[in-house]
Amino acid sequence: MEQKHHLLLVDGMALLFRSFYATAMSGYFMLNSKGIPTNGIHGLVKHLLTAIHTLKPSHVVCCWDMGSTTFRTEWFPDYKANRGEPPLELIPQFDLAKEVVSAFDIPNIGVLGAEADDCIGTITEQLKNEVQISILTGDQDMLQLLDENVNVYILDKGIGNYKRYTLERFYEETGIFPKQLIDVKALMGDASDNYPGVRGIGEKTAFKLVQQYGSIEGILENIESLTKAQRHKITEQIDMLHLSKKLAAIYCGLPIQLHMEDARLNIDEEKVQAAFQELELRGLDALLDKVLTRSF
Repeated sequence: MEQKHHLLLVDGMALLFRSFYATAMSGYFMLNSKGIPTNGIHGLVKHLLTAIHTLKPSHVVCCWDMGSTTFRTEWFPDYKANRGEPPLELIPQFDLAKEVVSAFDIPNIGVLGAEADDCIGTITEQLKNEVQISILTGDQDMLQLLDENVNVYILDKGIGNYKRYTLERFYEETGIFPKQLIDVKALMGDASDNYPGVRGIGEKTAFKLVQQYGSIEGILENIESLTKAQRHKITEQIDMLHLSKKLAAIYCGLPIQLHMEDARLNIDEEKVQAAFQELELRGLDALLDKVLTRSF
């Protein structure tokens, strides 16, 4: 496969949630004439078109969570238990968002029992040596996927603003390699995903220990070199430390077979406009035109 291929992997969940909450806080749900809220879908399309225009991928895939129960909730029932149920106005937008993405002839990929992160991780692992990959997400966890041919674009405020991470930038900023982020998260936990790591060890100490010893295994091999307080916290919570490392790692071995030709960007304007009209999505034509005027 030629190196010129550039695959954009989109975290559909991140875009949809961010778009929904951007206007939902003020009670603006963009109800259409059928009473269906479309604010999340509208924002997702704006993010998607802007990313395609800005990053100029040759191929695009959109990945999704498939329900709230995953293999991580089997390992740890409290995983993401702090999230609560999605708002009623968001629920119908999940399936409709996928329909709009399909109208762009962009594959929607999700695996029951896994998260969008795992789908993106699996595709990245399979193709990173063959194509250039850009990952669009709001989730810092994705930084563990950075590689020579893999860049991560973290959504920033507004549309079209990203924090672009390369392997080099990540190392310069953190002093660790991307995969070591899993060890850092194992120690410090993740409040948004609701797993504790080692209580009493914060971000600064977690980074310092991983920089010094390389991994959880390296820390445990050198446990006697730690301070008495650190030793006590880690040995008392050793099972949760190992579990947190499992929870923090993006799983890259899902049964996904992506055929690159299926992901080639080739937008049919009539098909997209029909989807916009069906849902009464307005104000997107200028962005669509910008994308259509480039050569695919």
